[in-house]
Amino acid sequence: MTALGRASGVRAGGWGQAGRAVRGSPPPLTFLFVVLVAAPGTRAAGYETCPMVQPDMLNVHLLAHTHDDVGWIKTMDQYYYGVQNELHHGAVKNILDSVISALRAEPSRRFVYVEMAFFSRWWHQQTNATQQAVRELVRQGRLEFANGGWVMNDEAATHYGAIVDQMTLGLRFLQDTFGDDGRPRVAWHIDPFGHSREQASLFAQMGFDGFFLGRVDYQDKELRERKQEMELVWRGSASLQPPTADLFTGVLPSVYGPPNNVCWDLLCESKVLEDDPHSPHYNAKALVDHFLDVATDQFRKYRTNHTVMTMGGDFHYEKANMWFSNLDKLIQLVNAEQQANGSRVHVLYSTPACYLWELNKANLTWSLKEDDFFPYADGPQQFWTGYFSSRPALKRYERVSYNFLQVCKQLEALAGLAANVGPYGSGDSAPLEEAMAVLQHHDAITGTSRQLVAEDYARRLAAGWGRCEVLLSNALARLSGSREAFSICPELNISVCPLSQMSARFQVAMYNPLARKVDRMVRLPVSAGTFLVKDPSGHAVPSDVLLLPQPEGQKPSPELLFSASVPALGFSIYSVSRVSLQRANTHTPQPIPQKPGSDVLVITNEFIRATFDPETGLLIRIHNVEQKLVLPVSQSFFWYTTNSDSIRGSQDSGAYIFNPGQMEPFRMSRGAKIQLVKTPLVQEVHQNFSAWCSQVVRLYRGQRHLELEWTVGPIPVDDGLGKEVISRFDTLLDTKGYFYTDSNGREILKRRRNYRPTWNLSQTEPVAGNYYPVNTRIYITDGKKQLTVLTDRSQGGSSLRDGSLELMVHRRLLWDDNRGLMEALIEEGPGLRVRGRHLVLLDVISKASTGHRLLAEKEVLAPQVVLAPGGGTPYHSGAFWGTEFSGLRRELPPSVHLLTLARWGPGTLLLRLEHQFASGEDSGRKLSSPVTLNLQRLFSTFTITRLQETTLAANQPRASTSRLQWTPDTGPAPNPTVPKLNTAAITLQPMEIRTFMASVLCKEDAWTHRETPSKLELSAPGWFRLSSSPLAAAATTTHGNNSNGAAKAQVTEGLVVVSFGGR
Repeated sequence: MTALGRASGVRAGGWGQAGRAVRGSPPPLTFLFVVLVAAPGTRAAGYETCPMVQPDMLNVHLLAHTHDDVGWIKTMDQYYYGVQNELHHGAVKNILDSVISALRAEPSRRFVYVEMAFFSRWWHQQTNATQQAVRELVRQGRLEFANGGWVMNDEAATHYGAIVDQMTLGLRFLQDTFGDDGRPRVAWHIDPFGHSREQASLFAQMGFDGFFLGRVDYQDKELRERKQEMELVWRGSASLQPPTADLFTGVLPSVYGPPNNVCWDLLCESKVLEDDPHSPHYNAKALVDHFLDVATDQFRKYRTNHTVMTMGGDFHYEKANMWFSNLDKLIQLVNAEQQANGSRVHVLYSTPACYLWELNKANLTWSLKEDDFFPYADGPQQFWTGYFSSRPALKRYERVSYNFLQVCKQLEALAGLAANVGPYGSGDSAPLEEAMAVLQHHDAITGTSRQLVAEDYARRLAAGWGRCEVLLSNALARLSGSREAFSICPELNISVCPLSQMSARFQVAMYNPLARKVDRMVRLPVSAGTFLVKDPSGHAVPSDVLLLPQPEGQKPSPELLFSASVPALGFSIYSVSRVSLQRANTHTPQPIPQKPGSDVLVITNEFIRATFDPETGLLIRIHNVEQKLVLPVSQSFFWYTTNSDSIRGSQDSGAYIFNPGQMEPFRMSRGAKIQLVKTPLVQEVHQNFSAWCSQVVRLYRGQRHLELEWTVGPIPVDDGLGKEVISRFDTLLDTKGYFYTDSNGREILKRRRNYRPTWNLSQTEPVAGNYYPVNTRIYITDGKKQLTVLTDRSQGGSSLRDGSLELMVHRRLLWDDNRGLMEALIEEGPGLRVRGRHLVLLDVISKASTGHRLLAEKEVLAPQVVLAPGGGTPYHSGAFWGTEFSGLRRELPPSVHLLTLARWGPGTLLLRLEHQFASGEDSGRKLSSPVTLNLQRLFSTFTITRLQETTLAANQPRASTSRLQWTPDTGPAPNPTVPKLNTAAITLQPMEIRTFMASVLCKEDAWTHRETPSKLELSAPGWFRLSSSPLAAAATTTHGNNSNGAAKAQVTEGLVVVSFGGR
């Protein structure tokens, strides 16, 4: 008898030293088949199909599962079909074929599947008979879906909006295919490299009953095992009323793999279980004893008489019978022979939901966690904080694609079916939606895939852009009344746009996906000359032409700059014409001599004043004129390095891990060569730090923040050193070791240097061990002043000394970090040279949240710029050209963000409204107060006739949702009541997201113009503005090869696309 059989004490569930198993031997398999297949009352609505357990024994739940990466060492397609298995073995199609066959062969078996990107593809290739058999397995609870998203998303580099989108896509497939039987009860993130608090909040709001994790910091895990706190209640929000964002969370014992020597897959090396005592290979007794020892060890670390073992791994079960036949034997040997000899262990096929159900029935009180699980380390000097910044070009491409996807979804809702089928062909947001969902995978947005896979991710995005561009053109033509040769310039960030550079006159249409009017500076590359810009009313607007500095020997590149105003959820069309070939109003950067005694250099507008040291060319001071704040700030670039002779040991930096070889980074240069540009619309300081690092510090007229546009790369490595480049801000703020970062772009978490809230940290890496994911912003404060830096993509950041703040902008490394990728992060092609922006705010503490919240919203969902040569034809006979349009009759208040407006089905839209302020953030304008909206007559092209509120992922009616209840050690919290639905009074609490299915009646006459402008009925002032005359010239179509080629250019250039039409 093993030590487990001698265990003393009583756990929840009643199992202890006393008592024997009351359950006899398992019934014959034929009987089980009748019960599971033929019993008419069997259903999977909840936990009714879970297997029986033994209340006075230790129940070991075996979770047969496969972890199928949606791209990593191979592409998604290669993994699905099993192509190039010499690179990495994985064939998902074969896995699913084999598993379904094995489940049908033996009724006691159960299996867990997660990634809908693969399963949906497999499902649509099956016969009706196979589909019906799978539906029956799902109904019986023997095939259980955990998580249910399109992918198992990363939690560090992902934006919350993209997380919600990809989860909605996967869960909708399950709901449409299997109904409530297929709805996952458990969130399952067994491989992401650290876990965010916002992820827990989102999962709770989606209706999940629990959440299981694989990876937590090795120090954290050791302490939790000793204290029996591997399972807990995680409070995902400091603003939402508990238990709205509370989620029971369990840390799995072995990440997600099986115990040693208990792995029976093609990819395992364990010996098969041989139970014939006459065989020379007999090993049953030794294996069973080992299994019971493992169960004993796990029992000591958890609080109930239930423990779990994950029986699977990466791309396991390609020959599922290998796994299942050995597990069948193991279960039989333990439950029959060992129990007959006095064992107190019961083994069963189970699922995450069934294990969770038993924990819930234990009715215990659980410890409460209110922080997150970042950063993650699996050993000393092994902090997985490098991936926060890996592949910055791909990270930016994903963020811009999220912006464009929301534009496309909104236009599908506003323009109706005319957006999908129109004069430019068939357009659709679905391909980009699926590509974006794939990009959320924890080896995609993280930059931890191989180079060929990263290029495949970019290819998928580019293909999705092509279909969305057609949709955009169809919608703009329908809503404006004019067929134009619309085109997007994806390389505006490097001042390339053929239409604006080759045309003497053109139009600029800007679509604003926000529910409030935005003012935006537009920058477009043009040919030489003087230009006239007119707004939608035909009035001239101020404009400048700037000559941008170019490398020696190249001609300066002219850029046209003008300010545009775009209505809420709508577009404005501006006209541009060259009036002279002379450069009358062209502004050229002037070199600034750098010598001792020179006057300080200043750029300023009505709100901000930035001062530079004339000797070094570096920023030295920011002055908020409006708030009368002055802060000395020094900003420059530095780089860390690592190599195989690292002074801290053998761990190299790689795609995952950041392990610098020194505490203090190397300075890029002692100063920067500078040039100055000053115009009525913008003032800029151009800084050149080295041959591969430069920056433009910019102030637009009317702008309340300082913009830093940096360009880094190609990072030189011919010295044998990989480099990780940071932008660092040094101030005199007394921050006392604290700094603040966002969680997936939503709530803010307080960080403290060399500290973890839930355990006494033994800090082994003072640089990488203090890095955290920064999705949209990071800030430092002394309690009076706050310096905030907003990012245009996810990056790693920290404050390694008081008053200092740094962000990693690029990294290029020569060595693999030995975490399975087997490829250095060298990026020989795309991604070598990267351009991006940091937006800097200086505020008094009481106004800081308003500044960074509203600015982050504008940057994540910037206006989409579309160009056209002009001279189009009317959309239909008698149509007039509308130069301005808004999809809203009235703007939403600043505390409310329109998170989702998308077509869901015929006559149905998906609508998400979000309160974007946290409790107590803004007292002056009361933006943190609850806000009530009237949705009646809110939209201009449709009327809401009925609302149904759902959970966050739109797969359950909110009124009928009932989650399992858990009691934290701080005491129980009653469930908040679901408010009665009234379209005239929808109230949002701070940080609340409310999701609705809206039945709508489209107003066909909203975009069907009558014969004369005087007869057009405007629904609201400024809702639609008409041009004075119809357009006459013939339209041309430039979508298809053109759009795909433009998207491909992004990849081959490796340069990040910043907001189209502006820097």
